[in-house]
Amino acid sequence: MKSGKFWETKARQYLTQQGLQLVAENWRCRFGEIDLVMRHHGVLIFVEVKYRSQQTFGSGLEAVTAAKLYRMRQTAIHYLQTTNSMSEEYRFDVVAMENGRIHWLKGVTN
Repeated sequence: MKSGKFWETKARQYLTQQGLQLVAENWRCRFGEIDLVMRHHGVLIFVEVKYRSQQTFGSGLEAVTAAKLYRMRQTAIHYLQTTNSMSEEYRFDVVAMENGRIHWLKGVTN
């Protein structure tokens, strides 16, 4: 079984191919972790990467709960404060990988 880092690398490569630029990986603070911070057309994009080899416990997209989105938002706000980026436009995306397919959901919360 491949690690989470492997799937985050695949997601980063996919997003880079779509024209996004990597800003940070696995950014951590007391609130949580952001898998990828990317930039596209002046917008910071906080990306949660999910992989499921089986859907026994639901899909990767279903694994992104309201609680996870709340922690992601708190972590992103801390990132913006820490990097003096509060005036920048930003959004939250999810990249879910299942059965060899990549699903990229843009703007999952704000």
